[in-house]
Amino acid sequence: MDATMVMAGEFCIGEFGDRRLCKTGSLLYSRIVERGTVCLRQLGDDRATQRRFHRLLEHQGVTHGEIIRHGSARTAQAASGRHVLAIQDTSELDYSAHARRTGGLGGISKNQGCGLFIHPVLAVDAESNDCLGIAHAVTWVRDTPRKTQRERRAIEEKESMCWLEGAQGAGRCLEQAALVTVVADRESDIYEEWDRIPDGHTHLLTRARCDRQIEEGGTLFEWLARQPVMACTSLDVPARPAGKAYRSTDGARKRARTAHRARMELRYGRVTIRRPQGCRARQASIVLSVVELRERPETVVRDEQPVHWILLTTHDVETPEQALQVVQWYGQRWQIEQLFRTLKRQGLDLESSQLEEASELVKLASIATLAAARTLQLTNARDGQTQQPASDAFDNDEMVVLEKLQDKLQGRTPKQKNPHPIHSMAWAAWTIARLGGWTGYAREAKPGPITMLHGLRRFDGMMQGWKLAKIWA
Repeated sequence: MDATMVMAGEFCIGEFGDRRLCKTGSLLYSRIVERGTVCLRQLGDDRATQRRFHRLLEHQGVTHGEIIRHGSARTAQAASGRHVLAIQDTSELDYSAHARRTGGLGGISKNQGCGLFIHPVLAVDAESNDCLGIAHAVTWVRDTPRKTQRERRAIEEKESMCWLEGAQGAGRCLEQAALVTVVADRESDIYEEWDRIPDGHTHLLTRARCDRQIEEGGTLFEWLARQPVMACTSLDVPARPAGKAYRSTDGARKRARTAHRARMELRYGRVTIRRPQGCRARQASIVLSVVELRERPETVVRDEQPVHWILLTTHDVETPEQALQVVQWYGQRWQIEQLFRTLKRQGLDLESSQLEEASELVKLASIATLAAARTLQLTNARDGQTQQPASDAFDNDEMVVLEKLQDKLQGRTPKQKNPHPIHSMAWAAWTIARLGGWTGYAREAKPGPITMLHGLRRFDGMMQGWKLAKIWA
């Protein structure tokens, strides 16, 4: 059986050496997508189905690696011939409330709670910004802190190795892509990653974390301070609430930010960074392009930090247009934050699962990550900028029901009608968003992943009624 195809009309998340396990995995995945939850009691319509799901997650032959390998196979096919942004980041799953009943958990948030970590790589088309799916994922439970000083350990012995593993795994998945750019935040600014990952097919684009020594003399930040402004541009800065959902993996809380239009200064150039002392990388120095985006004081909202990005990349940056392109690519990093938002409390509520072993939670998190990426595909299609067909996410029966819902959801005026081509992903996204509570008016805020999840949950109830009506007809 082709690993990327479906059994009985459902997406296969792994063969696991047993056809029955494969069918159960397909059913679990489809139920999570349709019902917008990971609660096994809500996913199983009866006790027998609930037990099937539990046995799947308990089975030793069902592994995180197999789930991600099968899930990323469809992504590899969609990425063929494209320039793909492989966006990676880490998020913690907090199961402190279930610590007494769940075994095998580790420390999180500076070991102030317990849970596990997930590190997915989301594939996004660099031109259309289409979400193509999950290209790779790493999960782990934190061990007891080591006594050896962190600086003396090899990168393979540190949690930060996940950034290299994510980039390497994405490279394997996306080898048929025309080009791959691995995009990541500050924590990925690791010299060993610059040393090992880039090649003719794979580039890196990372926000600078530290002030590095450079061959040109002095440090990177000192060099930037001496550079003239190359261009100015205006950008719409989105709002960002403060809170736990926006904590980084080191537990630091990100400050709130108000939506506003900011005036930006752009600087760029080329530098050669030196290998840090104690680093075991092969190359003594590495040539990188640097792009700085800094908000001008007159547009900074009072009591808020100005927008300031220092981006390092292996792409050539010699013109303002190339520098702005790098900024635009890095701006797509918000999509993986949307993925995490979909996985957590407002979406699938993965942290509420009460499974009794961390190994089972790792498998459930892997399946949920694939499901959340499918929801993100609908969110990205809402503007009609993609040519993706709805059949990528819906089967034949579901397409029939989507068609029949149009008369119910559309209004009488042109502004109240579904504006997208029939059977396109955008057409389906408009329909699901309406079911999720969106009014359809252009002046209203665009539907996000949580609205899509609510819509899919309601659509699932309609599908169950539709199937029962066909049986009784």
